[in-house]
Amino acid sequence: MNKPTTDFFNKEAAQRYDERNSKLSRISDCLHFLTTLALKDLPAKSRILCVGVGTGAEIMTLAQTFPEWTFVGLDPSQNMLDVCQDRMKAAGFASRCEFVHGFIQDLPVNTPFDAAVSFLVAHFVKREERLSFFQNMTKHLKDHGYLVNAEISFDLDSPEFPLMLKGWEQVQSLMGATPESLATLPKQLKEMLTVLPPSETEAILRQSGINLPMRFFQAMMICGWYGKKASN
Repeated sequence: MNKPTTDFFNKEAAQRYDERNSKLSRISDCLHFLTTLALKDLPAKSRILCVGVGTGAEIMTLAQTFPEWTFVGLDPSQNMLDVCQDRMKAAGFASRCEFVHGFIQDLPVNTPFDAAVSFLVAHFVKREERLSFFQNMTKHLKDHGYLVNAEISFDLDSPEFPLMLKGWEQVQSLMGATPESLATLPKQLKEMLTVLPPSETEAILRQSGINLPMRFFQAMMICGWYGKKASN
């Protein structure tokens, strides 16, 4: 498996990641709770792939809710994986987890997963690579396995965008954004990230092999979908 040559988070940033995002816990808690409802019909001993697992917030919720599930946490940042592993050890979940350093396209296709979960990762993937990103997750799923994805998604050219931007500024302010960084938000969304309209994300999910992706979550510009892999 090809290892990333550059870490996107230094050790200090990885350790402070949860603290920085704690002001948005009511958003993430709702997303994670609704994800447990979307996946509640999976088998008791399901195997779950977490793509861009970060510090493992989704594993914490899923592991608490489903005591026999096991997890593979994948992330290109070794520093984030180290924090995730420490969190899982402290919570008593480490024996149910495997941690893999790398990208989804490099993950070996071994035992298929019952579900793949990716939160707040896809908007870092370029538009021309987005279909491949989802296809690489889908190929690791069992037939009728679930894909759950959440990303920043909005039509940035729509007449509603200026009003949405004001709300998004409030979200960023809670995370410690400065007036200078807030002034560059439109540029960040349009140039530094790849923010797609929800309709385009849904079309890409269908192209990747996910039947009827359903948008089950939205908080400002953070949208979440889930759907099942089509059978071969």
